[in-house]
Amino acid sequence: MVSKVAAEHKTYEEAMNGINKTLETMGLDYLDMMIIHSPQPWVKVNQSEDRYVEGNRAAWKALEDAYKAGKLKAIGISNFQIGDIESLLETAEIKPMVNQILLHISNTPLELVEYCQKNGIAVEAYSPIAHGEILNQPQIKEMADKYGVSVPQLCIRYTLQLGAISLPKTGNPAHMKTNADVDFEISAEDMEVLKHFKKIESYGANSGFPVYGGRL
Repeated sequence: MVSKVAAEHKTYEEAMNGINKTLETMGLDYLDMMIIHSPQPWVKVNQSEDRYVEGNRAAWKALEDAYKAGKLKAIGISNFQIGDIESLLETAEIKPMVNQILLHISNTPLELVEYCQKNGIAVEAYSPIAHGEILNQPQIKEMADKYGVSVPQLCIRYTLQLGAISLPKTGNPAHMKTNADVDFEISAEDMEVLKHFKKIESYGANSGFPVYGGRL
């Protein structure tokens, strides 16, 4: 079971209360993993230069203490950029075990991915299918056809070949099965094309969310 420290919780007390409340609500003694949802509160994303350095350090301390107490088996972060991570590492006793980021064809922050991997922080790619918007890209469909796979399969394989853990989201059992059927290899040449594929201009109705509105 994985949960998140709310992006708004930027004190030790708020974060620890959130951890304990989550465990109480779920009726569990421990969680497999808990991560800080965002370095900034959602209402401040793209509206403030404040990266909440001290607040993130305080929230991270709560995660470290919960980890030491056996309440959490792994701890990490989400949507953290390189500067956010470096600030956290200055005072952290335990290095983040994972950074969960928006990573998909047309949105590939290579520098961040390489930084995390170099520092032993696993990268989790959420929305690897770009919240469905990648399905509207004919060039991606052409490449998927070339490999004899679906567009979602191509997208998932792409994130895996970047060395990330892919987190496709679906409630459809058939889609879950095909999403796992990615035993093929994208050529180095095609990987370069996908790494630099034009950025999706809009995520449609989901553009209002900070993670899809280009505000992280």
